Amino acid sequence: MSEARDSGAAIGRSVPRPRADRLLAGQGRFTDDISLPRMVHAAFLRSPHPHARIRSIDVAAAAQAPGVVRVVTGAEIAAQCKPYAGLHQLFSGMRVPDQVPMAVDVARWQGEPVAVVVAVSRAQAEDAVELIAVDWEPLASVVDPRAGAAPDAPVIHAALGTNVAYDGTVAHGDIDATLTAAAIIVEGDFTFGRHTGVCLETRSILADYRASDETLTVYESHQCPAQQQDIFARLLGLADNKVRVVCPDVGGAFGIKQQLYGDELAVCILSRLLRRPVKFVADRLESFTSDIHAREHRVKARLAVSADGRLLGLDVDDWFGIGAYSQYPRSSIGEGSHVLRITGAAYDLAAYRARMRMVLQNKNMVGHYRSVGHPIAIAVAETLIDDAARKLGIDPVEIRRRNYIAEAGYPHASHGGFVFEQLSLHACLDKIVALMDLPRLRREQDESRRKGVYLGIGLASFVELTGTGPDYYGKGEVRVSAQDGCMVKLEPSGKIRCFSSVTDQGQGVDTAIGQIVADMVGVPFDDVAVFSGDTEVSPYGGGAWASRGASMGGEAAVRAGRALRENILAVAGCVLQARPDELAIEQGAVVNAGDRRIRMTLAEVARIGYFRQDLLPAGMQPELSVVRHYVPHGRTFVATNGIQGSLVEVDPDTGFIRLLRHFVVHDGGTMINPMLVEEQIRGGVVQGLGAALYEEINYGTDGELTTGTMADYLVPMAFEMPDIDIGHVSVPLSGSELGAKGVGEAGTAGASAAVINAVNDALAPFDAHLTQLPMSPERVLRALRKIA
Repeated sequence: MSEARDSGAAIGRSVPRPRADRLLAGQGRFTDDISLPRMVHAAFLRSPHPHARIRSIDVAAAAQAPGVVRVVTGAEIAAQCKPYAGLHQLFSGMRVPDQVPMAVDVARWQGEPVAVVVAVSRAQAEDAVELIAVDWEPLASVVDPRAGAAPDAPVIHAALGTNVAYDGTVAHGDIDATLTAAAIIVEGDFTFGRHTGVCLETRSILADYRASDETLTVYESHQCPAQQQDIFARLLGLADNKVRVVCPDVGGAFGIKQQLYGDELAVCILSRLLRRPVKFVADRLESFTSDIHAREHRVKARLAVSADGRLLGLDVDDWFGIGAYSQYPRSSIGEGSHVLRITGAAYDLAAYRARMRMVLQNKNMVGHYRSVGHPIAIAVAETLIDDAARKLGIDPVEIRRRNYIAEAGYPHASHGGFVFEQLSLHACLDKIVALMDLPRLRREQDESRRKGVYLGIGLASFVELTGTGPDYYGKGEVRVSAQDGCMVKLEPSGKIRCFSSVTDQGQGVDTAIGQIVADMVGVPFDDVAVFSGDTEVSPYGGGAWASRGASMGGEAAVRAGRALRENILAVAGCVLQARPDELAIEQGAVVNAGDRRIRMTLAEVARIGYFRQDLLPAGMQPELSVVRHYVPHGRTFVATNGIQGSLVEVDPDTGFIRLLRHFVVHDGGTMINPMLVEEQIRGGVVQGLGAALYEEINYGTDGELTTGTMADYLVPMAFEMPDIDIGHVSVPLSGSELGAKGVGEAGTAGASAAVINAVNDALAPFDAHLTQLPMSPERVLRALRKIA
C-alpha cells in the first residue's frame, strides 16, 4: 500500500516526502506530519545587553519545541560564510572590525542577533526563542562618542586597540589667523539625535537554496539587487551566476535598505543548510533595534565674520558615533565625510578647517539614511550664519547674498575639495524671497509679537551631492556599482518592454523611466512596460541610492531608447526602401520625417524582424532588443543646490512649536515629471521636519535602548505638517543628454536647518537659542530657562 501510494498518488492528494526530508535537521528526530510546509520561518534571539560576553548557549529546550526545524547559534552561522568589514580605502587610516552575521563570543549592541530558531510558523519560532538559555557576562559599555575616544575607555574590539575608527581633517587656508583677525566669531555646540527611517514595509527576506542545481534565489526588500547578488555569492562561496536576487516594489527604503544585514545573510545560510525556503520579516521592535540608524553627531563650530558681514572662515569639529561596526559594503563613514566636506559649501570661504572622529560604540550600526550627512552640515553652517546676521543686525537674506559663491565664479573649487560646475544659489534665493513674500511675513511677524504671538522665519541654503560617480566607491575598493543600465525590447505586438537596473521604492522612478523610453522610441507612454529589481533579467547597475534614479538610470534609458529607435528605423528602411534618416517614429508608427505620413506600424516592423526575415536583405540582422549603460565619468558626485524657508509659531509657555508653512526652491536640472519631483521633495521635507521636531532614538547611559515602539519614537503625522510650497530653478547638468541632477533627497537636506533658524528667530526676543535636535517642548522650555 505504501509503495503504491508513493508511486501513483491521485491528483490533489499529498505525497509523503522521502524519509530523509522528514528528518528535522540537526534535531535527531523525525516527524510523521507529511503536510509539513516546505517554507519555514526564522526568528532571532537578540542580545538584551549592549555589551556582554556569551559564556554559553543552551538550545535544548528550544529544539524540542513544537514546530521547530532547527536552532542555530552565531558560531554555526559564522562557519558557513566569510567575514566582512565595512572599510573604505579612500579614507587613509580608517580601521574597522571584521563582522560575521551573528554574535559569536561577544554581543556588542542590544539587539545583535545571537541565535536563530527556524520553525514551521513565525509564532512557533518566536515561542521557541524564549526557551533559549544564555549565560551572559555583562561588560562595560561605550555610549558617548567623545567618552569612547578617551584613552581609558573600554575598547569594544580588542584587535583594533581603540574605538576611534577614523580621524580625519580637511583644511583650506589659515583658519587660525582668520579667527584671530575676525571682527566677530559666532560659535555653536550642536547635538543631533539618532534616528532611523521608519519604513512602512519593514525589512523582509525569503531565501530559497536549491541543492539540485546549487542555486540561491532571494526575494528581499532592498534597494540594490545587483549589490546583494555579489555579496551573497562572495560571502557564501557561490557562483554569482547561480544567485538571483529579486527586489520587487519596496514599501519605503530611504537608504535603510541599501546595505547588508547580518540577520538577512543568516537567512540565506539557513536556507542552504536546510535545503528549503526560509523567510524572515522584522517586526517593529526589531526594526528599531537593528535597522540602520543615522545622524548621531556632536559638533562644535566657529564662524569668523567681518564687520560688514563677510564670512571669512569656518572651523568645525565633529564627533560621529557609528555603533559597534561599520556598515557593509559602503562603510559608515559617508555621513561624517559629508560633514567634513560640505559644511558651508554654498559660500566662498577663504579659510576652512573640519575635523571628524568616527567612533565605535555599543549601539546599533549607523549607516546611510536619506540625504546622508547633509542635514548636519547644513544645520551647522546655516545656524551660525543666522546667528552672525542677528549679531551684526544684517538681514538673513542679505548676508547670504553677500557670501554665496559668485555667479561668475564657476567652475568653483570648494573648500571641501569638490569642484562645483554650476550652481544657481542667487537665482534660488531670489525665487524663495518672492515665493515666501518675505516682506509681508516680516510685517506679520512684527504685528504678531505685539499681540504676544511669536512667529519665526528661517532660511537654509544648501548644496547637495547626488549621483555618486565611479571615483568614490571605485577608488575606495568598495564593490558598489556607479553605473546603471537599461534594456528595451520591441515586442511582436509593437509595444515596448523595458528592464531597468534602477529600483522603485515608491519614488515613481519606473514611471519616469517609462516616460523617457516612450519619448526616445516614439511610442505612447501606455505602450511601455517597465520592470526592475531582478538580477536574472535586469541589466547590471547600482540600484536606487544617492538620488540617481533619473540622473543615472534615466540617462541609460535615453541611450537605450534612442538605440532601439535607430534599429527599428533600420529595419523599416529596408522594407520601405528609404534611408533611416528619412523616417521617424510617432505614436507607435513609422512615419515620413517630412510630411509625417504613416508608413507602417511598429507591430509590422516586429513581424518582419521576428518572423519574416526573408523579406530583409542578406546580411541584415534585425536587433530589436538593446542594452545600454551609463557611467558618470569624471565626477565624484553631481552637485545640486537649493534653499528652504520655514514659518513657525512657538508658544513660550508650553514650548510647543507649530509648523505654519514650509517653502522649497530647488535646482534639480531637467525635470522629467514635475509632479513626481514635487512629491519627492515634499516627502523629503517631511522626514527633515521629523528630525527637527520629533524623531529620536534614545539610549540609556549604559547603552540600553529606550525607544522600542511607535509610542516612543514620534514620526510626523499629516495633521502636524504644514503646506509645502515648491519653486524650481532648472539648470541642466552639463555633459548629460538628459540634464537631470536628482531630487530625491533635497527636501531632507535643508528642512531641519530652516526650522532651527525659524525657531531661534521666534525665540530671539527672549534671548533663547537652540542647537539640539529634535527641538522638543522640554528643550524649548530649557532654552527659555523655564525648567532646569
